[in-house]
Amino acid sequence: MKTNTRQHQESVTVQVSAETLYDLVSDVTRTGEWSPVCTSCWWDDEASAGQAGAWFTGRNEIPGRTWETRSQVVAAERGREFAWVVGGKYVRWGFTLTPVDSGTTTLTETWEFLPEGIAMFGEKYGDEADAQIAERTQQALDGIPKTLAAIKRIAESADWNGDVRA
Repeated sequence: MKTNTRQHQESVTVQVSAETLYDLVSDVTRTGEWSPVCTSCWWDDEASAGQAGAWFTGRNEIPGRTWETRSQVVAAERGREFAWVVGGKYVRWGFTLTPVDSGTTTLTETWEFLPEGIAMFGEKYGDEADAQIAERTQQALDGIPKTLAAIKRIAESADWNGDVRA
């Protein structure tokens, strides 16, 4: 089994402030609006929603398979970064926000298959682990540009109260 860590990132420029964009991407309950795999998320404890250390559950769906995962927020810095780790140690996903000017932000989505995740796949899938890791990697590579495009469309087309921007 291969044990190298896999990672990928892509960026898009969005015509909103970093703080406004952070408020969107850190609201995990909206994930189903932009993710091609994760159809819904909810906070496990509303009192800690959006804070580092908080846990949330996500429902994922692809043809022939539906599953849920729990993830822990590992970075929650408004206007800068929002990130979480699936299972608390398996795969790190996140968004970093870099202001370009007062109303424009570079949004970068990152994905990293952590060593403990690769080891867990080895234990869970045995001889099929490499194929399963390759499948999950391809889903991430295919999904990141779709996610970024959808977030850009949502952020630039409507205010948070639902009014279309001029």
